[in-house]
Amino acid sequence: MQARSSQTNPGRQSRQQRRYGKTRDKILTAARSVFKEKGLAAATVDEITERADVGRGSLYYHFKDKDELIGELVEGILSELTERMEVECANRKSLDSMLDGIMGAHISFFSSRWEDFVLYYQGRADLTLDESYDGLKKPFVRYLKATEKLVDSTLPEPISDIKLRRLACAIAGFIAGYYSFASVTSLGQDVDKEFMSLRKAFVTGLARFAREALPESDVRW
Repeated sequence: MQARSSQTNPGRQSRQQRRYGKTRDKILTAARSVFKEKGLAAATVDEITERADVGRGSLYYHFKDKDELIGELVEGILSELTERMEVECANRKSLDSMLDGIMGAHISFFSSRWEDFVLYYQGRADLTLDESYDGLKKPFVRYLKATEKLVDSTLPEPISDIKLRRLACAIAGFIAGYYSFASVTSLGQDVDKEFMSLRKAFVTGLARFAREALPESDVRW
């Protein structure tokens, strides 16, 4: 009897895990959809559970609260986005080329993923040109540090950590703000096509900002 029990138990656990994962995925998918329509602040737990066709208890079984649910979604998005940036920017040597690669990674990543951009854009509301990342959620810190590393690899001489942080925040804010603006002004047209048409001017402007923001004594371009 003992042997039979130990043989069947793994199968039961596997079914439970599948059910657990399926319910969790339903909640995450529903949340992305509701956040896209309502925004992070306005969306309610009841709307998410209704969209997912699960009870409130199921949501609270998987997530402590709405903030934890948002955090998991944002962490997944930023992890994928960081990986896309690193692939897109591999072997780029100049600042302009690196900035173009970072921007291109964002464009290709958010293409047809507007709900993810909403989470990215609204989730980074606390991102400022501060001297540290205090108060930012860990996924954004990892994402910004990855941006720092990519930009730093194109500089012939090192600059201070503070200035690298400010530059990473500026890049993320510039890209997010411009992408959001392009989506509003495109009037139903292809946002990514609209954005790509201005890519060169955008990179030139961002590179100029970087050069003007950093004193000549810190780095020679």
